[in-house]
Amino acid sequence: MNVAVSTLTSARVQPAPPERFDITPLDAPLGALVSGFDAKALRPEQVLQLKQALRDHHILLFRGQQLDDAQYLAFATHFGAVFQPPANIPVLSSGADGKAPEIVKVANSEGGELGNTAIPAHADHHWTPTPSSGSFLYAQAVPSTGGETRFTNLALAYETLNEATRREIDPLRLITYNPFIRLKTGGYNGSFVRYRTPEVPAIQGTEHPLVRTHPESGKRLLFLGVATEVEIPGADPAYGQALIERLREHLEQPRFHYSHAWQPGDIIWWDNQAVLHARNAFPAKEQRRMKRISLAGSRPF
Repeated sequence: MNVAVSTLTSARVQPAPPERFDITPLDAPLGALVSGFDAKALRPEQVLQLKQALRDHHILLFRGQQLDDAQYLAFATHFGAVFQPPANIPVLSSGADGKAPEIVKVANSEGGELGNTAIPAHADHHWTPTPSSGSFLYAQAVPSTGGETRFTNLALAYETLNEATRREIDPLRLITYNPFIRLKTGGYNGSFVRYRTPEVPAIQGTEHPLVRTHPESGKRLLFLGVATEVEIPGADPAYGQALIERLREHLEQPRFHYSHAWQPGDIIWWDNQAVLHARNAFPAKEQRRMKRISLAGSRPF
């Protein structure tokens, strides 16, 4: 009798078999779909798999998620600490004390940020000393048309440059200027400066390699946004401007892009060190509500 009870008890405490966990590459130059896991109860081996998958694919898509803010933050911080900028370097949603919220509301309603207009391809916090390593974006409501996010594979963009161009740009540095400072001081008189030349007063910016090395994978990356205000320090302005425009034309090729049409419940985690992201415009009368969490990064090298 005792043996039977012991056997029954043992059977009851056996853990349930794990759900199927799949990472399936997208039919695109970057990205993978993650399925078969519970974001509210990640297992250690899944955390490690996802970290490796991000190194391999640069963006990961999780569909059908239902997380409150605490659960969302707990999920994201399995992969790093939340990004905070230096107090004197403003970023999106920075308060008077220089701090940014842990979860940034990206929406065209309810006190959100960034409205409904198109946003050019960029890397978040590029103008800070230690740009964020990655970001999570969680879709709450999406418009019926527009609002897609386009991602650019910066590793592939560098790899496909010809050898002469790679030799030319490998040693170069790049200053990326803070757009929030420029906007606070009156903007660009109705237009944007894509390359700072001597007649444009300098503002706050940070110098990083034009070609950075990924701190985990070792991949070489063309670390350049397509419309941010930049300058190659010490370079002849005409040469620097022409080179940057040539590289930006290269980045705009569709062979480097994946465009994501959002569904409510989607979460995308992208490697901000290896990817640019852009947004298509959408109708102002429709809602697009997202929640973003960015993770702390390291100084580019």
